[in-house]
Amino acid sequence: MGARPRDFLQLAKPRITSLVLFTCASGLWLAPRGISALAVAITLTSTVLIVAAANTLNMYLERDSDALMARTANRPLPARRMEPGVALRFGLVLVAVSVPLLTFAVGPLPGLLASVALVSYVLLYTPMKRLSAASLLVGAVPGAIPPLIGWTAATGRLDLPGVLLFAVMFLWQVPHFLAITLFRKEDYARAGLVVQPNEPGGERAARINIVRYTVALVAVSLLFVPIGFGHAAYLATALTLGGAFLAYGVLGLREGAGVRWARNLFLLSLVYLPVLFGVLMWDRAPR
Repeated sequence: MGARPRDFLQLAKPRITSLVLFTCASGLWLAPRGISALAVAITLTSTVLIVAAANTLNMYLERDSDALMARTANRPLPARRMEPGVALRFGLVLVAVSVPLLTFAVGPLPGLLASVALVSYVLLYTPMKRLSAASLLVGAVPGAIPPLIGWTAATGRLDLPGVLLFAVMFLWQVPHFLAITLFRKEDYARAGLVVQPNEPGGERAARINIVRYTVALVAVSLLFVPIGFGHAAYLATALTLGGAFLAYGVLGLREGAGVRWARNLFLLSLVYLPVLFGVLMWDRAPR
Protein backbone atom coordinates (compact mmCIF):
# COMPACT_ATOMS: atom_id res chain seq x y z
CA MET A 1 0.00 0.00 0.00
CA GLY A 2 2.06 2.92 -1.27
CA ALA A 3 0.19 6.05 -0.25
CA ARG A 4 0.57 8.87 -2.75
CA PRO A 5 0.71 12.61 -2.02
CA ARG A 6 -2.81 13.07 -3.33
CA ASP A 7 -4.04 10.46 -0.83
CA PHE A 8 -2.70 12.59 2.02
CA LEU A 9 -4.38 15.60 0.43
CA GLN A 10 -7.64 13.70 0.22
CA LEU A 11 -7.47 12.96 3.95
CA ALA A 12 -7.68 16.71 4.56
CA LYS A 13 -10.97 17.02 2.60
CA PRO A 14 -9.77 19.98 0.47
CA ARG A 15 -13.23 21.34 -0.39
CA ILE A 16 -14.31 21.51 3.24
CA THR A 17 -10.94 22.95 4.23
CA SER A 18 -11.28 25.65 1.56
CA LEU A 19 -14.63 26.74 2.98
CA VAL A 20 -13.19 26.80 6.50
CA LEU A 21 -10.24 28.88 5.30
CA PHE A 22 -12.65 31.37 3.72
CA THR A 23 -14.75 31.73 6.87
CA CYS A 24 -11.65 32.13 9.06
CA ALA A 25 -10.39 34.82 6.69
CA SER A 26 -13.80 36.50 6.96
CA GLY A 27 -13.37 36.80 10.72
CA LEU A 28 -9.89 38.26 10.26
CA TRP A 29 -11.08 40.80 7.71
CA LEU A 30 -14.15 41.94 9.65
CA ALA A 31 -12.36 42.35 12.99
CA PRO A 32 -11.83 46.03 13.91
CA ARG A 33 -8.18 45.65 14.95
CA GLY A 34 -5.63 44.80 12.31
CA ILE A 35 -2.72 42.37 12.74
CA SER A 36 0.50 41.88 10.83
CA ALA A 37 0.64 40.03 7.54
CA LEU A 38 2.79 37.38 9.25
CA ALA A 39 0.15 36.83 11.95
CA VAL A 40 -2.54 36.54 9.27
CA ALA A 41 -0.47 33.96 7.39
CA ILE A 42 0.17 31.94 10.57
CA THR A 43 -3.52 32.08 11.56
CA LEU A 44 -4.70 30.84 8.17
CA THR A 45 -1.98 28.20 7.86
CA SER A 46 -2.60 26.89 11.37
CA THR A 47 -6.34 26.76 10.76
CA VAL A 48 -5.85 24.77 7.56
CA LEU A 49 -3.58 22.31 9.39
CA ILE A 50 -6.02 21.94 12.30
CA VAL A 51 -8.93 21.28 9.94
CA ALA A 52 -6.80 18.80 8.01
CA ALA A 53 -5.94 17.07 11.30
CA ALA A 54 -9.60 16.85 12.32
CA ASN A 55 -10.63 15.48 8.93
CA THR A 56 -7.78 12.96 8.89
CA LEU A 57 -8.62 11.63 12.35
CA ASN A 58 -12.31 11.54 11.39
CA MET A 59 -11.47 9.41 8.35
CA TYR A 60 -9.33 7.14 10.50
CA LEU A 61 -12.21 6.55 12.92
CA GLU A 62 -14.83 6.15 10.18
CA ARG A 63 -12.84 4.02 7.75
CA ASP A 64 -15.18 1.03 8.14
CA SER A 65 -18.41 2.99 7.63
CA ASP A 66 -16.81 4.96 4.78
CA ALA A 67 -16.32 1.65 2.95
CA LEU A 68 -20.09 1.15 2.93
CA MET A 69 -21.03 4.52 1.42
CA ALA A 70 -20.81 5.22 -2.29
CA ARG A 71 -19.54 8.78 -1.86
CA THR A 72 -16.75 7.79 0.55
CA ALA A 73 -15.75 4.29 -0.55
CA ASN A 74 -12.88 5.60 -2.69
CA ARG A 75 -11.21 7.48 0.13
CA PRO A 76 -7.63 6.33 0.84
CA LEU A 77 -8.45 4.16 3.88
CA PRO A 78 -11.58 2.27 2.74
CA ALA A 79 -10.03 1.85 -0.71
CA ARG A 80 -6.92 0.39 1.03
CA ARG A 81 -4.50 2.77 -0.63
CA MET A 82 -3.13 3.70 2.80
CA GLU A 83 -2.52 1.86 6.07
CA PRO A 84 -4.74 3.15 8.91
CA GLY A 85 -1.66 3.65 11.10
CA VAL A 86 -0.16 6.00 8.52
CA ALA A 87 -3.30 8.17 8.55
CA LEU A 88 -3.38 8.17 12.35
CA ARG A 89 0.23 9.29 12.62
CA PHE A 90 -0.30 11.92 9.94
CA GLY A 91 -3.30 13.35 11.80
CA LEU A 92 -1.47 13.42 15.14
CA VAL A 93 1.54 15.16 13.60
CA LEU A 94 -0.76 17.82 12.15
CA VAL A 95 -2.26 18.35 15.62
CA ALA A 96 1.17 18.55 17.26
CA VAL A 97 2.28 21.22 14.79
CA SER A 98 -0.84 23.33 14.27
CA VAL A 99 -2.28 23.85 17.75
CA PRO A 100 0.98 25.05 19.41
CA LEU A 101 1.74 27.21 16.36
CA LEU A 102 -1.61 29.00 16.57
CA THR A 103 -1.51 29.27 20.37
CA PHE A 104 2.02 30.61 20.82
CA ALA A 105 2.50 32.54 17.57
CA VAL A 106 -0.96 34.17 17.42
CA GLY A 107 -2.74 33.96 20.77
CA PRO A 108 -4.13 31.68 23.48
CA LEU A 109 -7.80 32.41 22.72
CA PRO A 110 -7.74 31.36 19.04
CA GLY A 111 -5.61 28.38 20.09
CA LEU A 112 -8.21 27.39 22.69
CA LEU A 113 -11.08 27.75 20.22
CA ALA A 114 -9.23 25.63 17.67
CA SER A 115 -8.58 22.96 20.30
CA VAL A 116 -12.26 22.91 21.28
CA ALA A 117 -13.24 22.55 17.62
CA LEU A 118 -10.74 19.73 17.06
CA VAL A 119 -11.66 17.72 20.16
CA SER A 120 -15.43 18.14 19.77
CA TYR A 121 -15.31 17.15 16.10
CA VAL A 122 -13.13 14.07 16.53
CA LEU A 123 -14.12 12.77 19.97
CA LEU A 124 -17.75 13.90 20.27
CA TYR A 125 -19.31 14.38 16.84
CA THR A 126 -17.64 11.46 15.06
CA PRO A 127 -18.68 8.65 17.47
CA MET A 128 -22.06 10.29 18.13
CA LYS A 129 -23.03 9.89 14.45
CA ARG A 130 -23.67 6.19 15.17
CA LEU A 131 -25.90 6.95 18.15
CA SER A 132 -28.15 9.94 17.51
CA ALA A 133 -29.34 12.32 14.82
CA ALA A 134 -28.57 15.10 17.31
CA SER A 135 -24.94 14.66 16.30
CA LEU A 136 -25.69 17.19 13.57
CA LEU A 137 -26.03 19.96 16.17
CA VAL A 138 -22.91 18.78 18.00
CA GLY A 139 -20.93 18.79 14.76
CA ALA A 140 -22.21 22.24 13.86
CA VAL A 141 -20.31 23.72 16.82
CA PRO A 142 -16.77 22.98 15.57
CA GLY A 143 -17.95 23.82 12.08
CA ALA A 144 -18.95 27.30 13.26
CA ILE A 145 -15.76 28.11 15.16
CA PRO A 146 -13.37 29.08 12.27
CA PRO A 147 -14.66 32.67 11.85
CA LEU A 148 -14.27 33.08 15.61
CA ILE A 149 -10.66 31.91 15.29
CA GLY A 150 -10.06 34.66 12.75
CA TRP A 151 -11.87 37.26 14.86
CA THR A 152 -10.04 36.44 18.09
CA ALA A 153 -6.70 36.23 16.29
CA ALA A 154 -7.17 39.88 15.32
CA THR A 155 -8.78 41.18 18.52
CA GLY A 156 -7.76 38.81 21.30
CA ARG A 157 -11.32 38.73 22.63
CA LEU A 158 -14.87 37.58 21.94
CA ASP A 159 -17.20 40.32 20.69
CA LEU A 160 -20.78 40.42 19.43
CA PRO A 161 -19.90 40.54 15.69
CA GLY A 162 -17.67 37.49 16.09
CA VAL A 163 -20.41 35.66 17.95
CA LEU A 164 -22.84 36.54 15.14
CA LEU A 165 -20.44 35.06 12.59
CA PHE A 166 -20.40 31.90 14.69
CA ALA A 167 -24.23 31.89 14.88
CA VAL A 168 -24.63 32.28 11.11
CA MET A 169 -22.23 29.41 10.50
CA PHE A 170 -23.95 27.22 13.08
CA LEU A 171 -27.47 27.84 11.74
CA TRP A 172 -26.40 27.49 8.07
CA GLN A 173 -25.01 24.01 8.65
CA VAL A 174 -28.37 22.56 9.70
CA PRO A 175 -30.29 23.02 6.41
CA HIS A 176 -27.07 22.36 4.50
CA PHE A 177 -26.49 18.93 6.08
CA LEU A 178 -30.15 17.98 6.41
CA ALA A 179 -30.41 18.42 2.65
CA ILE A 180 -27.49 15.99 2.22
CA THR A 181 -29.10 13.43 4.53
CA LEU A 182 -32.35 13.65 2.58
CA PHE A 183 -30.85 12.71 -0.77
CA ARG A 184 -28.29 10.27 0.67
CA LYS A 185 -30.34 8.64 3.42
CA GLU A 186 -29.89 5.14 2.00
CA ASP A 187 -26.12 5.61 2.06
CA TYR A 188 -26.21 6.67 5.71
CA ALA A 189 -28.44 3.73 6.65
CA ARG A 190 -26.09 1.27 4.93
CA ALA A 191 -23.15 2.67 6.89
CA GLY A 192 -24.97 2.54 10.22
CA LEU A 193 -24.95 6.31 10.72
CA VAL A 194 -28.04 7.81 12.36
CA VAL A 195 -29.64 10.73 10.51
CA GLN A 196 -33.04 12.29 11.03
CA PRO A 197 -34.64 11.28 7.68
CA ASN A 198 -34.14 7.59 8.57
CA GLU A 199 -35.99 7.86 11.88
CA PRO A 200 -39.78 7.20 12.12
CA GLY A 201 -41.44 10.33 10.76
CA GLY A 202 -37.99 11.82 10.42
CA GLU A 203 -38.13 12.86 6.79
CA ARG A 204 -41.02 15.25 7.44
CA ALA A 205 -39.31 16.48 10.62
CA ALA A 206 -36.09 17.12 8.69
CA ARG A 207 -37.95 19.23 6.12
CA ILE A 208 -39.61 21.24 8.90
CA ASN A 209 -36.27 21.74 10.62
CA ILE A 210 -34.80 23.04 7.38
CA VAL A 211 -37.44 25.78 7.37
CA ARG A 212 -37.06 26.53 11.08
CA TYR A 213 -33.30 26.88 10.99
CA THR A 214 -33.36 28.86 7.76
CA VAL A 215 -35.78 31.36 9.33
CA ALA A 216 -33.39 31.71 12.26
CA LEU A 217 -30.43 31.97 9.88
CA VAL A 218 -31.98 34.83 7.90
CA ALA A 219 -32.99 36.67 11.08
CA VAL A 220 -29.51 36.42 12.62
CA SER A 221 -27.82 37.43 9.36
CA LEU A 222 -29.75 40.73 9.44
CA LEU A 223 -28.35 41.61 12.87
CA PHE A 224 -25.08 42.76 11.30
CA VAL A 225 -26.92 45.84 10.04
CA PRO A 226 -28.07 47.42 13.34
CA ILE A 227 -24.61 46.90 14.90
CA GLY A 228 -22.99 48.76 11.99
CA PHE A 229 -21.16 45.88 10.32
CA GLY A 230 -23.48 45.63 7.34
CA HIS A 231 -24.80 48.48 5.22
CA ALA A 232 -27.16 48.91 2.25
CA ALA A 233 -25.49 46.41 -0.09
CA TYR A 234 -25.28 43.76 2.61
CA LEU A 235 -28.87 44.35 3.75
CA ALA A 236 -30.18 43.94 0.19
CA THR A 237 -28.11 40.78 -0.28
CA ALA A 238 -29.12 39.23 3.05
CA LEU A 239 -32.81 39.89 2.35
CA THR A 240 -32.76 38.73 -1.27
CA LEU A 241 -30.50 35.70 -0.85
CA GLY A 242 -32.05 34.74 2.48
CA GLY A 243 -35.54 35.09 1.07
CA ALA A 244 -34.67 32.85 -1.87
CA PHE A 245 -33.04 30.25 0.40
CA LEU A 246 -36.06 30.24 2.72
CA ALA A 247 -38.60 30.14 -0.11
CA TYR A 248 -36.90 27.13 -1.68
CA GLY A 249 -36.70 25.46 1.72
CA VAL A 250 -40.47 25.93 2.17
CA LEU A 251 -41.01 24.12 -1.14
CA GLY A 252 -39.69 21.03 0.59
CA LEU A 253 -42.87 20.86 2.68
CA ARG A 254 -44.85 19.90 -0.42
CA GLU A 255 -45.75 16.26 -0.94
CA GLY A 256 -44.01 16.10 -4.32
CA ALA A 257 -40.66 17.47 -3.15
CA GLY A 258 -38.09 14.70 -3.41
CA VAL A 259 -34.44 13.99 -4.02
CA ARG A 260 -34.06 16.65 -6.70
CA TRP A 261 -35.38 19.35 -4.37
CA ALA A 262 -33.00 18.27 -1.58
CA ARG A 263 -30.01 18.23 -3.93
CA ASN A 264 -30.86 21.68 -5.29
CA LEU A 265 -31.28 23.03 -1.75
CA PHE A 266 -27.82 21.69 -0.92
CA LEU A 267 -26.37 23.45 -3.97
CA LEU A 268 -28.19 26.66 -3.05
CA SER A 269 -26.69 26.51 0.43
CA LEU A 270 -23.22 26.37 -1.15
CA VAL A 271 -24.00 29.62 -2.95
CA TYR A 272 -25.67 31.32 0.01
CA LEU A 273 -22.85 31.29 2.56
CA PRO A 274 -19.86 32.53 0.51
CA VAL A 275 -21.96 35.21 -1.19
CA LEU A 276 -23.36 36.42 2.15
CA PHE A 277 -19.93 36.56 3.81
CA GLY A 278 -18.32 37.97 0.68
CA VAL A 279 -20.76 40.87 0.45
CA LEU A 280 -20.45 41.49 4.19
CA MET A 281 -16.67 41.83 3.81
CA TRP A 282 -17.04 44.02 0.72
CA ASP A 283 -19.65 46.26 2.36
CA ARG A 284 -17.53 46.72 5.47
CA ALA A 285 -15.66 50.02 5.41
CA PRO A 286 -12.02 49.47 4.31
CA ARG A 287 -9.47 49.58 7.13
